[in-house]
Formats: sequence, structure tokens, C-alpha cells
Amino acid sequence: MTKFRACIDIHNNLVKQIIGGTLTPSPSSLKTNHTSAHPASYFSTLYRRSSITGSHVILLSQDSIPAASEALAAWPGRLQVGGGITVDNALDWLDGRGAEKVIVTSWLFPGGRLELGRAEGLVEKVGGKERVVIDLSCRRVGEKWMVAMERWSRVTEVEVCKETLDMLSNYCSEFLIHAADVEGLCQGIDEDLVKKLGEWVTIPTTYAGGGKEFGDLERVERLSGGKVDLTFGSALDLFGGTGVRFEDCVRWNRERE
Repeated sequence: MTKFRACIDIHNNLVKQIIGGTLTPSPSSLKTNHTSAHPASYFSTLYRRSSITGSHVILLSQDSIPAASEALAAWPGRLQVGGGITVDNALDWLDGRGAEKVIVTSWLFPGGRLELGRAEGLVEKVGGKERVVIDLSCRRVGEKWMVAMERWSRVTEVEVCKETLDMLSNYCSEFLIHAADVEGLCQGIDEDLVKKLGEWVTIPTTYAGGGKEFGDLERVERLSGGKVDLTFGSALDLFGGTGVRFEDCVRWNRERE
């Protein structure tokens, strides 16, 4: 059954909600929906008290390591972390800073091509695929969805499809799928992608991007057959939104337990 999963997006060491398509190497293009007055640890403490498991902390800039570390310390061993993860720093995040799992994306695609040897090396380094989540953030290209890397600014040669998901499920315990074209816009989820993910995935999968109202949880559950979870960002009242109340999401999860 579909559950709500929470996020803590961190940019310049502050918790923010950013329109995904504007997160480019050019600082002038950045569009921010919300900057929180609360530290990252405030949100992980809230998720802990509300038992919102499987939530993720994403570093949108590498100067955000202190805030991300704070968030993980507030709920040791229960949050996933992503953003700049490689084989060289994964164990530091897992064993040193207390992440439950590491989320890896751009590092798997040197030159825009999938390098399975890197996935294999990461799984071996951290002691099993149970500690790994693969983020296949993507952009729509015609009738396909192509993996986007480097803060969603570069489209790779890798298609998000059943073949890709089946292959990569050998190297991770979960998928995180950001629909970068609608990320942060609060204009609705990519229903076609959610439906396809429901047909394709065989391991736990979380979709993020475009969620605008509480009814999107029911929509994702229906479209995916309950196989895909949903993250709300800018629409959530915790991040200045008006479309979704955090307490309603907590209730939704409890009803499904």
C-alpha cells in the first residue's frame, strides 16, 4: 500500500524547497519556493516522533554536510541520505554519521552512461544492497523518461524502463524517482510515470515531484496499485505549502499500518 515518505532537502546548509528544473550550475537561475527557519534536525525529530520511516535527506549543495549530519544525528539509523554519494564517502555517511541507507545517482553515470561496475563496488563496500538506494531522477523526452544527473541538469543516455529497473534492483533495496520536470511546481504528479512505475518495479519505490494535494496519495495508490510511495515537498505545510497537511499524511500512514 502507498505510504507517505518525508524529505529534508538542504541547500547552502538550510532546509529549502527548490524548483528542481532551476537547480543548475548557474546560481542566477535558482528559484526557491521556501526556506525554513528551522534547522534540519527539527524535521528529522518530527519524523521520528511521527514514525515516518523511509524518509530521505538530500544535499543539494556540498556545503550542506553539517546540516545533513545534524538531521541524521537526530534519528540515527533511520534516515536515508543522498547528494554527492560515492564509494569513497558512503561508509562515512552510514557508519560515521548514522544514515540508514545511502542514495546514489550521478556517480553511477560517468559521462552520462551507466557504469554497473560502480554499483557492484558500492554494494561490496557497504556490505550489501540493503544499504543502498538508487535515485533515478528523470526528465521526459518524447514518450520516454531519461535519467537526469548533476542536480537534474544533464540528461543521460539511460532510460527509466522495466529493463533498467530490473537490472538495477540487483544493486539496491529501493528506488527513489524524482520527476525533475514537475519537481517543486505543485502542479500535479506525472501520472503516466507513476502508472508505469507500478507496472515495472519489484522493490520498494518512492516517487517525488509535483504533488500538490492530499488526494495525490490516493491517486498514486490507485495508479501504481499501491506499489509506489509518495513524497510531498513544496505543497506540504511544513515547507510553507497550503495543499497538504503533515498531520493528514501521518494519519494516512497509521491507517495503513
